[in-house]
Amino acid sequence: MDERDARSHPYVPNAIPDVRSEMLAAIGAASIDDLYAEIPPSLRLGRPLDLPAPLRSEAELARHVEGLLDRNTSTCEVLSFLGAGCYPHHVPAVCDEINGRAEFLTAYAGDPYEDHGRFQALFEYASMMGELLEMDVVNVPTYDGFQAAATALRMACRLTGRRRVLLPASMCRDKRSRILDYLRPDLAVDEVALDRATSLLDLGALGAALAPDVAAVLVENPTFLGSVETRAPEIARLAHAAGAVVVGSVDPSTLGVLAPPAAWGAEIACGDIQPLGMHQQFGGGHGGFIATRDDPRFVAEFPSRLFGIAPTSVAGEYGFGDVAYGRTSFALREEGKEWVGTAAALWGITAGVYLALMGPQGMRELGETMMARARYAMNRLAEIPGVRVPFAGQHHVKEFVVDLTATGRTVAMVSAALRERGIFFGADLMREQAWLGESALVCVTEVHTRADIDRLAAELAEAIR
Repeated sequence: MDERDARSHPYVPNAIPDVRSEMLAAIGAASIDDLYAEIPPSLRLGRPLDLPAPLRSEAELARHVEGLLDRNTSTCEVLSFLGAGCYPHHVPAVCDEINGRAEFLTAYAGDPYEDHGRFQALFEYASMMGELLEMDVVNVPTYDGFQAAATALRMACRLTGRRRVLLPASMCRDKRSRILDYLRPDLAVDEVALDRATSLLDLGALGAALAPDVAAVLVENPTFLGSVETRAPEIARLAHAAGAVVVGSVDPSTLGVLAPPAAWGAEIACGDIQPLGMHQQFGGGHGGFIATRDDPRFVAEFPSRLFGIAPTSVAGEYGFGDVAYGRTSFALREEGKEWVGTAAALWGITAGVYLALMGPQGMRELGETMMARARYAMNRLAEIPGVRVPFAGQHHVKEFVVDLTATGRTVAMVSAALRERGIFFGADLMREQAWLGESALVCVTEVHTRADIDRLAAELAEAIR
Protein backbone atom coordinates (compact mmCIF):
# COMPACT_ATOMS: atom_id res chain seq x y z
CA MET A 1 0.00 0.00 0.00
CA ASP A 2 1.52 3.34 -1.05
CA GLU A 3 1.35 6.57 0.97
CA ARG A 4 -1.70 7.82 -0.91
CA ASP A 5 -3.63 4.64 -0.20
CA ALA A 6 -2.68 4.79 3.48
CA ARG A 7 -4.18 8.25 3.79
CA SER A 8 -7.46 7.36 2.11
CA HIS A 9 -10.35 5.01 2.75
CA PRO A 10 -11.37 2.32 0.26
CA TYR A 11 -15.12 2.91 0.68
CA VAL A 12 -15.27 6.70 1.04
CA PRO A 13 -15.42 8.56 -2.31
CA ASN A 14 -12.85 11.32 -2.82
CA ALA A 15 -11.04 10.43 0.41
CA ILE A 16 -7.60 10.87 -1.13
CA PRO A 17 -6.27 14.16 0.31
CA ASP A 18 -5.03 15.49 -3.03
CA VAL A 19 -8.42 14.91 -4.67
CA ARG A 20 -10.20 16.55 -1.73
CA SER A 21 -7.89 19.58 -1.95
CA GLU A 22 -8.62 19.94 -5.67
CA MET A 23 -12.36 19.87 -5.01
CA LEU A 24 -12.12 22.49 -2.27
CA ALA A 25 -10.03 24.74 -4.51
CA ALA A 26 -12.62 24.40 -7.30
CA ILE A 27 -15.37 25.81 -5.06
CA GLY A 28 -13.17 28.42 -3.42
CA ALA A 29 -13.07 26.88 0.06
CA ALA A 30 -9.91 26.81 2.15
CA SER A 31 -11.01 23.77 4.15
CA ILE A 32 -13.99 21.52 4.79
CA ASP A 33 -14.76 23.68 7.83
CA ASP A 34 -15.76 26.47 5.45
CA LEU A 35 -18.67 24.33 4.26
CA TYR A 36 -20.13 24.30 7.77
CA ALA A 37 -19.77 28.01 8.53
CA GLU A 38 -23.57 28.42 8.80
CA ILE A 39 -23.78 25.91 11.64
CA PRO A 40 -23.43 27.69 15.02
CA PRO A 41 -20.35 26.62 17.04
CA SER A 42 -22.67 25.57 19.89
CA LEU A 43 -24.03 22.80 17.67
CA ARG A 44 -20.62 21.46 16.64
CA LEU A 45 -18.91 18.63 18.50
CA GLY A 46 -15.49 20.29 18.53
CA ARG A 47 -13.59 17.01 18.85
CA PRO A 48 -13.21 13.74 16.95
CA LEU A 49 -16.01 11.25 17.30
CA ASP A 50 -15.52 8.72 20.10
CA LEU A 51 -15.75 5.66 17.90
CA PRO A 52 -14.88 2.06 18.78
CA ALA A 53 -12.37 0.00 16.85
CA PRO A 54 -13.52 -0.94 13.34
CA LEU A 55 -15.54 -4.11 12.84
CA ARG A 56 -13.57 -6.46 10.61
CA SER A 57 -16.31 -8.75 9.33
CA GLU A 58 -19.92 -8.73 8.22
CA ALA A 59 -20.77 -11.16 11.02
CA GLU A 60 -19.37 -8.78 13.64
CA LEU A 61 -21.30 -5.91 12.11
CA ALA A 62 -24.57 -7.88 12.07
CA ARG A 63 -24.12 -8.90 15.72
CA HIS A 64 -23.38 -5.31 16.71
CA VAL A 65 -26.42 -3.85 14.89
CA GLU A 66 -28.75 -6.57 16.17
CA GLY A 67 -27.57 -5.82 19.70
CA LEU A 68 -28.45 -2.16 19.25
CA LEU A 69 -31.87 -3.03 17.88
CA ASP A 70 -32.56 -5.37 20.79
CA ARG A 71 -32.22 -2.42 23.17
CA ASN A 72 -35.29 -0.80 21.64
CA THR A 73 -38.86 -1.59 22.65
CA SER A 74 -41.20 -1.17 19.70
CA THR A 75 -44.63 0.37 20.11
CA CYS A 76 -45.91 -2.86 18.57
CA GLU A 77 -44.62 -4.87 21.54
CA VAL A 78 -46.49 -2.97 24.25
CA LEU A 79 -49.72 -1.03 24.63
CA SER A 80 -48.81 2.42 23.37
CA PHE A 81 -50.62 5.74 23.60
CA LEU A 82 -47.82 7.73 21.98
CA GLY A 83 -48.66 10.06 19.10
CA ALA A 84 -47.57 13.70 18.86
CA GLY A 85 -46.81 13.51 15.14
CA CYS A 86 -46.26 9.78 14.54
CA TYR A 87 -49.40 7.76 15.14
CA PRO A 88 -50.41 4.16 15.90
CA HIS A 89 -52.87 3.18 13.20
CA HIS A 90 -53.82 -0.13 11.70
CA VAL A 91 -51.74 -0.85 8.60
CA PRO A 92 -53.52 -3.24 6.22
CA ALA A 93 -51.22 -6.07 5.13
CA VAL A 94 -51.67 -5.17 1.47
CA CYS A 95 -49.95 -1.80 2.10
CA ASP A 96 -46.74 -3.57 3.13
CA GLU A 97 -47.15 -6.14 0.38
CA ILE A 98 -47.35 -3.56 -2.39
CA ASN A 99 -44.73 -1.10 -1.16
CA GLY A 100 -42.34 -4.05 -0.77
CA ARG A 101 -42.71 -5.19 -4.37
CA ALA A 102 -39.54 -4.67 -6.39
CA GLU A 103 -41.23 -2.65 -9.14
CA PHE A 104 -42.13 0.02 -6.55
CA LEU A 105 -39.48 -0.46 -3.87
CA THR A 106 -36.58 -0.02 -6.30
CA ALA A 107 -38.25 2.41 -8.72
CA TYR A 108 -39.76 5.10 -6.53
CA ALA A 109 -37.93 7.82 -8.45
CA GLY A 110 -36.58 8.38 -11.92
CA ASP A 111 -37.70 9.37 -15.38
CA PRO A 112 -40.77 8.33 -17.38
CA TYR A 113 -38.91 6.16 -19.85
CA GLU A 114 -38.34 3.39 -17.31
CA ASP A 115 -41.60 2.96 -15.44
CA HIS A 116 -45.01 4.23 -16.45
CA GLY A 117 -46.81 2.08 -13.88
CA ARG A 118 -45.22 3.93 -11.01
CA PHE A 119 -46.36 7.23 -12.50
CA GLN A 120 -49.91 5.94 -12.69
CA ALA A 121 -49.73 4.75 -9.06
CA LEU A 122 -48.65 8.20 -7.92
CA PHE A 123 -51.30 9.87 -10.07
CA GLU A 124 -53.93 7.67 -8.42
CA TYR A 125 -52.54 8.60 -4.99
CA ALA A 126 -52.69 12.31 -5.83
CA SER A 127 -56.23 11.93 -7.17
CA MET A 128 -57.50 10.26 -3.99
CA MET A 129 -55.73 12.79 -1.79
CA GLY A 130 -57.29 15.55 -3.87
CA GLU A 131 -60.74 14.06 -3.25
CA LEU A 132 -60.06 13.79 0.49
CA LEU A 133 -58.77 17.38 0.64
CA GLU A 134 -61.28 18.84 -1.85
CA MET A 135 -58.31 20.21 -3.78
CA ASP A 136 -57.30 19.76 -7.42
CA VAL A 137 -53.51 19.54 -7.33
CA VAL A 138 -51.46 17.35 -4.97
CA ASN A 139 -47.71 16.87 -5.11
CA VAL A 140 -45.55 13.77 -5.04
CA PRO A 141 -44.74 13.60 -1.29
CA THR A 142 -41.91 15.62 0.20
CA TYR A 143 -39.74 14.13 2.95
CA ASP A 144 -42.33 14.66 5.68
CA GLY A 145 -45.14 16.90 6.89
CA PHE A 146 -42.75 19.34 8.53
CA GLN A 147 -41.07 20.07 5.21
CA ALA A 148 -44.46 20.27 3.50
CA ALA A 149 -45.54 22.99 5.96
CA ALA A 150 -42.33 24.94 5.46
CA THR A 151 -42.59 24.65 1.68
CA ALA A 152 -46.24 25.74 1.74
CA LEU A 153 -45.22 28.87 3.67
CA ARG A 154 -42.47 29.65 1.17
CA MET A 155 -44.99 29.24 -1.64
CA ALA A 156 -47.22 31.80 0.09
CA CYS A 157 -44.31 34.23 0.48
CA ARG A 158 -43.45 33.98 -3.21
CA LEU A 159 -47.09 34.48 -4.17
CA THR A 160 -47.61 37.55 -2.01
CA GLY A 161 -44.14 39.06 -2.16
CA ARG A 162 -44.26 39.38 1.63
CA ARG A 163 -41.68 38.16 4.12
CA ARG A 164 -43.38 37.24 7.40
CA VAL A 165 -45.50 34.24 8.44
CA LEU A 166 -47.56 33.52 11.55
CA LEU A 167 -47.59 30.17 13.40
CA PRO A 168 -49.76 29.01 16.32
CA ALA A 169 -47.94 29.06 19.65
CA SER A 170 -49.13 25.50 20.33
CA MET A 171 -47.10 24.08 17.42
CA CYS A 172 -44.76 21.17 18.15
CA ARG A 173 -41.32 22.62 18.74
CA ASP A 174 -39.67 20.16 16.34
CA LYS A 175 -42.01 21.25 13.55
CA ARG A 176 -41.40 24.90 14.40
CA SER A 177 -37.64 24.29 14.33
CA ARG A 178 -37.86 22.73 10.86
CA ILE A 179 -39.91 25.66 9.59
CA LEU A 180 -37.43 28.17 11.04
CA ASP A 181 -34.50 26.35 9.45
CA TYR A 182 -36.25 26.17 6.09
CA LEU A 183 -37.38 29.80 6.02
CA ARG A 184 -34.34 31.57 7.41
CA PRO A 185 -32.58 33.88 6.83
CA ASP A 186 -34.77 35.79 4.41
CA LEU A 187 -38.21 35.16 5.93
CA ALA A 188 -39.45 36.05 9.43
CA VAL A 189 -41.58 33.83 11.68
CA ASP A 190 -43.81 35.01 14.53
CA GLU A 191 -46.08 33.08 16.89
CA VAL A 192 -49.70 33.81 17.68
CA ALA A 193 -50.74 33.20 21.29
CA LEU A 194 -53.35 30.69 22.37
CA ASP A 195 -56.54 31.19 24.26
CA ARG A 196 -55.39 29.16 27.27
CA ALA A 197 -58.93 28.42 28.32
CA THR A 198 -59.65 26.53 25.10
CA SER A 199 -56.18 25.76 23.60
CA LEU A 200 -57.42 27.34 20.35
CA LEU A 201 -55.83 30.30 18.56
CA ASP A 202 -56.45 33.66 20.24
CA LEU A 203 -58.32 35.68 17.61
CA GLY A 204 -57.46 38.97 19.31
CA ALA A 205 -53.77 38.13 19.23
CA LEU A 206 -54.07 37.10 15.59
CA GLY A 207 -55.75 40.39 14.65
CA ALA A 208 -52.98 42.32 16.39
CA ALA A 209 -50.25 40.32 14.62
CA LEU A 210 -51.69 40.67 11.12
CA ALA A 211 -49.99 43.44 9.16
CA PRO A 212 -49.22 44.33 5.52
CA ASP A 213 -46.00 42.28 5.62
CA VAL A 214 -47.68 38.99 6.66
CA ALA A 215 -47.63 36.50 3.80
CA ALA A 216 -49.34 33.56 5.47
CA VAL A 217 -51.13 32.30 8.55
CA LEU A 218 -50.64 28.61 9.29
CA VAL A 219 -53.64 26.93 10.93
CA GLU A 220 -53.28 23.48 12.51
CA ASN A 221 -56.47 21.45 12.66
CA PRO A 222 -56.51 19.54 14.94
CA THR A 223 -54.01 21.56 16.95
CA PHE A 224 -50.88 19.95 18.35
CA LEU A 225 -52.72 19.71 21.68
CA GLY A 226 -55.46 17.68 20.01
CA SER A 227 -58.32 20.19 20.00
CA VAL A 228 -60.31 20.76 16.82
CA GLU A 229 -59.78 24.36 15.67
CA THR A 230 -63.47 25.22 15.40
CA ARG A 231 -62.73 28.85 14.59
CA ALA A 232 -60.71 28.08 11.46
CA PRO A 233 -63.18 29.94 9.17
CA GLU A 234 -62.87 33.06 11.34
CA ILE A 235 -59.08 32.80 11.24
CA ALA A 236 -59.21 32.54 7.47
CA ARG A 237 -61.45 35.61 7.18
CA LEU A 238 -59.08 37.68 9.32
CA ALA A 239 -56.05 36.53 7.32
CA HIS A 240 -57.70 37.21 3.97
CA ALA A 241 -58.78 40.67 5.08
CA ALA A 242 -55.10 41.42 5.69
CA GLY A 243 -54.12 40.04 2.28
CA ALA A 244 -52.45 36.90 3.69
CA VAL A 245 -52.63 33.33 2.38
CA VAL A 246 -54.06 30.67 4.70
CA VAL A 247 -52.12 27.42 4.99
CA GLY A 248 -54.08 24.56 6.57
CA SER A 249 -51.89 21.92 8.22
CA VAL A 250 -54.01 18.83 8.83
CA ASP A 251 -53.91 15.16 9.77
CA PRO A 252 -55.43 13.32 6.79
CA SER A 253 -56.79 10.52 8.98
CA THR A 254 -59.22 13.02 10.54
CA LEU A 255 -60.72 14.23 7.27
CA GLY A 256 -63.49 11.66 7.28
CA VAL A 257 -65.11 13.70 10.06
CA LEU A 258 -63.50 17.15 9.83
CA ALA A 259 -63.94 19.65 7.01
CA PRO A 260 -60.78 19.90 4.89
CA PRO A 261 -58.85 23.19 4.73
CA ALA A 262 -60.43 24.14 1.39
CA ALA A 263 -63.86 24.14 3.06
CA TRP A 264 -62.87 26.74 5.64
CA GLY A 265 -60.91 29.05 3.39
CA ALA A 266 -57.33 27.79 3.13
CA GLU A 267 -55.63 28.23 -0.23
CA ILE A 268 -52.92 25.66 0.58
CA ALA A 269 -53.31 22.39 2.50
CA CYS A 270 -50.39 20.40 3.86
CA GLY A 271 -49.65 17.60 6.29
CA ASP A 272 -48.08 14.18 6.75
CA ILE A 273 -49.36 10.94 5.22
CA GLN A 274 -47.88 8.67 7.94
CA PRO A 275 -51.36 7.87 9.32
CA LEU A 276 -52.38 6.48 5.91
CA GLY A 277 -50.87 3.01 5.94
CA MET A 278 -47.44 3.56 7.50
CA HIS A 279 -46.09 1.98 10.66
CA GLN A 280 -44.50 4.01 13.44
CA GLN A 281 -40.78 4.08 12.76
CA PHE A 282 -37.68 5.95 13.78
CA GLY A 283 -36.84 8.41 11.01
CA GLY A 284 -39.06 6.84 8.39
CA GLY A 285 -42.63 6.24 7.39
CA HIS A 286 -43.33 9.90 6.72
CA GLY A 287 -44.23 11.85 3.61
CA GLY A 288 -45.46 15.41 3.24
CA PHE A 289 -48.36 16.46 1.03
CA ILE A 290 -49.09 19.91 -0.39
CA ALA A 291 -52.38 20.65 -2.16
CA THR A 292 -54.01 23.64 -3.86
CA ARG A 293 -56.81 24.47 -6.25
CA ASP A 294 -56.05 24.29 -9.96
CA ASP A 295 -54.94 27.91 -9.98
CA PRO A 296 -51.95 28.54 -12.30
CA ARG A 297 -50.49 31.04 -9.82
CA PHE A 298 -50.32 28.39 -7.10
CA VAL A 299 -49.37 25.49 -9.37
CA ALA A 300 -46.38 27.49 -10.61
CA GLU A 301 -45.06 27.72 -7.04
CA PHE A 302 -44.98 23.97 -6.31
CA PRO A 303 -41.33 22.96 -6.06
CA SER A 304 -41.99 19.21 -6.14
CA ARG A 305 -43.11 16.91 -8.89
CA LEU A 306 -46.74 16.80 -10.01
CA PHE A 307 -48.11 13.87 -11.98
CA GLY A 308 -50.98 14.18 -14.42
CA ILE A 309 -52.86 12.22 -17.06
CA ALA A 310 -52.96 13.00 -20.78
CA PRO A 311 -54.12 11.28 -23.99
CA THR A 312 -51.45 9.65 -26.13
CA SER A 313 -51.21 9.43 -29.89
CA VAL A 314 -53.22 6.19 -29.70
CA ALA A 315 -56.97 6.79 -29.56
CA GLY A 316 -58.44 5.86 -26.19
CA GLU A 317 -55.02 5.43 -24.57
CA TYR A 318 -53.71 7.63 -21.75
CA GLY A 319 -50.33 8.22 -20.24
CA PHE A 320 -49.10 9.54 -16.92
CA GLY A 321 -46.21 11.88 -16.32
CA ASP A 322 -44.84 15.14 -15.00
CA VAL A 323 -46.93 18.31 -15.11
CA ALA A 324 -45.28 21.74 -15.45
CA TYR A 325 -41.87 20.10 -15.09
CA GLY A 326 -40.12 23.32 -16.05
CA ARG A 327 -40.78 24.97 -12.67
CA THR A 328 -38.73 22.38 -10.71
CA SER A 329 -35.06 22.32 -9.82
CA PHE A 330 -34.76 19.21 -11.98
CA ALA A 331 -35.26 21.42 -15.00
CA LEU A 332 -33.87 24.74 -13.78
CA ARG A 333 -31.26 23.56 -11.26
CA GLU A 334 -30.34 26.48 -8.99
CA GLU A 335 -32.95 28.70 -10.67
CA GLY A 336 -35.80 26.42 -9.54
CA LYS A 337 -38.40 27.46 -6.97
CA GLU A 338 -36.70 25.38 -4.32
CA TRP A 339 -34.31 22.49 -4.22
CA VAL A 340 -36.06 19.17 -4.81
CA GLY A 341 -34.27 15.88 -4.29
CA THR A 342 -35.36 12.37 -3.46
CA ALA A 343 -38.96 12.51 -2.30
CA ALA A 344 -41.01 10.05 -0.29
CA ALA A 345 -42.77 8.73 -3.38
CA LEU A 346 -42.88 5.13 -2.13
CA TRP A 347 -44.95 6.28 0.85
CA GLY A 348 -47.23 8.12 -1.57
CA ILE A 349 -47.91 4.83 -3.33
CA THR A 350 -48.53 3.23 0.09
CA ALA A 351 -50.99 5.96 1.06
CA GLY A 352 -52.74 5.48 -2.28
CA VAL A 353 -53.21 1.79 -1.50
CA TYR A 354 -54.59 2.68 1.94
CA LEU A 355 -57.04 5.25 0.58
CA ALA A 356 -58.21 2.86 -2.14
CA LEU A 357 -58.92 0.21 0.51
CA MET A 358 -60.70 2.58 2.87
CA GLY A 359 -62.80 4.58 0.44
CA PRO A 360 -64.89 7.57 1.60
CA GLN A 361 -67.06 5.50 3.94
CA GLY A 362 -64.03 3.86 5.52
CA MET A 363 -62.40 7.20 6.22
CA ARG A 364 -65.61 8.43 7.82
CA GLU A 365 -65.85 5.33 10.00
CA LEU A 366 -62.19 5.74 10.97
CA GLY A 367 -62.78 9.31 12.12
CA GLU A 368 -65.96 8.47 14.01
CA THR A 369 -64.27 5.54 15.76
CA MET A 370 -61.32 7.65 16.84
CA MET A 371 -63.54 10.43 18.16
CA ALA A 372 -65.66 8.01 20.17
CA ARG A 373 -62.72 6.17 21.67
CA ALA A 374 -60.81 9.35 22.45
CA ARG A 375 -63.84 10.74 24.28
CA TYR A 376 -64.26 7.50 26.20
CA ALA A 377 -60.58 7.67 27.22
CA MET A 378 -60.91 11.31 28.27
CA ASN A 379 -63.87 10.48 30.49
CA ARG A 380 -62.21 7.39 32.02
CA LEU A 381 -58.95 9.17 32.86
CA ALA A 382 -60.78 12.19 34.28
CA GLU A 383 -62.41 9.86 36.85
CA ILE A 384 -59.02 9.15 38.47
CA PRO A 385 -58.42 11.29 41.58
CA GLY A 386 -55.85 13.99 40.88
CA VAL A 387 -55.98 13.53 37.11
CA ARG A 388 -57.44 16.36 35.06
CA VAL A 389 -58.30 16.53 31.37
CA PRO A 390 -58.13 20.19 30.36
CA PHE A 391 -59.95 21.42 27.27
CA ALA A 392 -62.48 18.59 27.65
CA GLY A 393 -65.13 21.00 26.40
CA GLN A 394 -63.47 21.11 22.98
CA HIS A 395 -63.86 18.55 20.22
CA HIS A 396 -61.03 16.03 19.87
CA VAL A 397 -60.42 13.37 17.24
CA LYS A 398 -57.55 11.26 18.57
CA GLU A 399 -55.33 13.25 20.95
CA PHE A 400 -55.94 15.11 24.20
CA VAL A 401 -54.03 16.58 27.14
CA VAL A 402 -53.90 14.83 30.51
CA ASP A 403 -52.74 16.94 33.47
CA LEU A 404 -51.04 15.07 36.36
CA THR A 405 -49.94 18.15 38.33
CA ALA A 406 -52.36 17.57 41.21
CA THR A 407 -51.09 14.01 41.69
CA GLY A 408 -47.68 15.25 42.82
CA ARG A 409 -46.03 13.04 40.19
CA THR A 410 -44.16 14.16 37.11
CA VAL A 411 -45.03 12.82 33.68
CA ALA A 412 -41.54 11.28 33.54
CA MET A 413 -42.15 9.40 36.79
CA VAL A 414 -45.56 8.14 35.72
CA SER A 415 -44.31 7.17 32.26
CA ALA A 416 -41.50 5.13 33.81
CA ALA A 417 -43.93 3.37 36.13
CA LEU A 418 -46.28 2.58 33.26
CA ARG A 419 -43.43 1.27 31.11
CA GLU A 420 -42.75 -1.29 33.83
CA ARG A 421 -46.40 -2.32 33.43
CA GLY A 422 -46.06 -2.68 29.64
CA ILE A 423 -47.65 0.63 28.66
CA PHE A 424 -46.24 3.64 26.84
CA PHE A 425 -47.98 6.73 28.21
CA GLY A 426 -48.46 9.94 26.21
CA ALA A 427 -45.78 12.37 25.08
CA ASP A 428 -44.43 14.60 27.87
CA LEU A 429 -45.51 18.19 27.18
CA MET A 430 -43.15 19.88 29.64
CA ARG A 431 -40.65 20.66 26.91
CA GLU A 432 -43.37 21.76 24.52
CA GLN A 433 -45.91 23.67 26.63
CA ALA A 434 -44.55 24.16 30.14
CA TRP A 435 -47.52 26.36 31.08
CA LEU A 436 -49.66 23.22 31.14
CA GLY A 437 -47.70 21.84 34.09
CA GLU A 438 -47.03 18.12 34.34
CA SER A 439 -49.12 17.15 31.36
CA ALA A 440 -48.97 14.49 28.67
CA LEU A 441 -50.45 14.29 25.20
CA VAL A 442 -52.31 10.98 24.98
CA CYS A 443 -53.19 9.41 21.62
CA VAL A 444 -56.11 7.04 21.07
CA THR A 445 -56.90 5.67 17.61
CA GLU A 446 -58.91 2.88 16.05
CA VAL A 447 -56.34 0.30 17.24
CA HIS A 448 -57.16 0.98 20.90
CA THR A 449 -60.03 -1.08 22.25
CA ARG A 450 -62.23 -0.21 25.20
CA ALA A 451 -60.34 -2.85 27.18
CA ASP A 452 -57.04 -1.13 26.30
CA ILE A 453 -58.34 2.19 27.58
CA ASP A 454 -59.70 0.60 30.75
CA ARG A 455 -56.30 -0.99 31.33
CA LEU A 456 -54.57 2.37 30.92
CA ALA A 457 -56.96 3.95 33.42
CA ALA A 458 -56.43 1.17 35.97
CA GLU A 459 -52.64 1.15 35.63
CA LEU A 460 -52.46 4.96 35.74
CA ALA A 461 -54.47 4.99 38.95
CA GLU A 462 -51.97 2.55 40.47
CA ALA A 463 -48.95 4.46 39.17
CA ILE A 464 -49.93 7.74 40.86
CA ARG A 465 -50.74 6.27 44.28
